[in-house]
Parts: sequence; C-alpha cells; structure tokens
Amino acid sequence: MGVLLGHGGSTFAEDPNITAHKARIIWSVDVDPGTIELEALPAAAGDRDAIDPAAFASWLSIVAAQDGREHIVIGDGFRRIRLDVIAGSLAKGPVYPRYRLGGIGSLRSRVLPLRRLLALCKHRRFVVSLFPEDPKMGRLVDMLRVHDGIVCGASLSDLVSTLYGRKSDVSDARGYDSMRSRARRLVREARALAAGGYRQLMRS
Repeated sequence: MGVLLGHGGSTFAEDPNITAHKARIIWSVDVDPGTIELEALPAAAGDRDAIDPAAFASWLSIVAAQDGREHIVIGDGFRRIRLDVIAGSLAKGPVYPRYRLGGIGSLRSRVLPLRRLLALCKHRRFVVSLFPEDPKMGRLVDMLRVHDGIVCGASLSDLVSTLYGRKSDVSDARGYDSMRSRARRLVREARALAAGGYRQLMRS
C-alpha cells in the first residue's frame, strides 16, 4: 500500500471497495491517542519478552512510511490494536519492544491498549473483556445513516421515517414532533462529525 499523509488523519488510503469488516484503517497517532509507540530491537526466538508477529500474522497490517516508521494495526474487523514502530521493524520476526509512553497524560490513554497487546501475545487471541462495547456506538451509527441520507438528498421527513417510523405509525402529533426534534439533533451532529468532529472520537 502507498503512504498517504493527508488531512483526514489516516496514514494511508484504504481501498474503498473493501468492506468495513475487512478494511484496516490506520489512524495517525495525532488522531488515535491509544497508539503504542515503540522501538523494535532484534530478539531471539523464544525470548519471553519478545513480540513474535507470526502469532497474529493473519490480523497484522503494516504500512511503511517515508520516514522509515512502520504504522501497524492488529485487528480482526471488530477489535484492533495500533502500533507505531519508530525504529527497527516488526516485519522481520521476533523483536524486543522498547516502549515510548510519554508522560502521565499520554500514558493514561495507552494503559488499556498495552493490556490488550499483552493479552494478545499471551493468549494469541483478542480477549473480549478488554474490548468493552462503546455506549455511544448506536448514536454514532445513526449519525452516519443521517449523513448518508443528507448526501443523497433525503428530507427531514425521510430521515424521520427511516429512523423512527412513518407519521401514520405515531398515535399523536406530539410524539411525531419529538421524533422530528431528535432527527434535527442528529442532522446537526452528523454535519459536525463530517466537518472534522470525527477526529475527536478516539479522544472522548
């Protein structure tokens, strides 16, 4: 894959024809504060402190940047761990990771990703309990649906009907007005998200 350091916050351009489940989006460390930065030092096979990429090769995507760094995502389509190798290479076999964690502020956002990486290396699978469901996901999905509708020219009434049901399905006018108000809020939030608000999603 070619490297693309653009305004969107992703380190490269994924094929738009790939399904969401198979796509491996690698957000830059500026957008994804949970990215683990490390140096990859040579390690002997069997070293208990080493990371062996062969253990999760089927989930591993590596993009080499022009500055020599490796931008990495380990993901199965539902769960993911982001790494940035700032020296050395994870693609060359077992490595001894020397982590760059930063200060207290940046460390806070990397504790859970480090636990996920440790569990992955130990169990050779994603430990589901370390990937709790995001309570905001349902509303974010609705925002994406609303944005798609706006782009396709849907009216507010169209959006209300798709999200909550037709006007004839509602027993009173007050209930329908409430649905329209909810849809208007989603429209505002969807537009803000598309205008750059998505960059803050991983920081919330």
